[in-house]
Amino acid sequence: MKKSDEEIVADLNAVFREVLDNQDIALSLATVQDDIEEWDSLAHIQLVLAIGRKFGVQFTTQEVVGWDSVSAIVESVRNHLA
Repeated sequence: MKKSDEEIVADLNAVFREVLDNQDIALSLATVQDDIEEWDSLAHIQLVLAIGRKFGVQFTTQEVVGWDSVSAIVESVRNHLA
């Protein structure tokens, strides 16, 4: 079943809240890495792994180094789910 961008963002929001231990996070397609204080290089690795588990996919290193925004993550997830 194909997910909409909004559904992917909602799933990502849950992952970000859990991994970063911050229930106040509210992601949108406009959210960038600098908007979230806890989203540092170590958290990035944890997010990559958790997002992969959530959606049942594996991402390439080339993909994840470009993840500096929620829209970039959504695009990667969408491509894997297609």
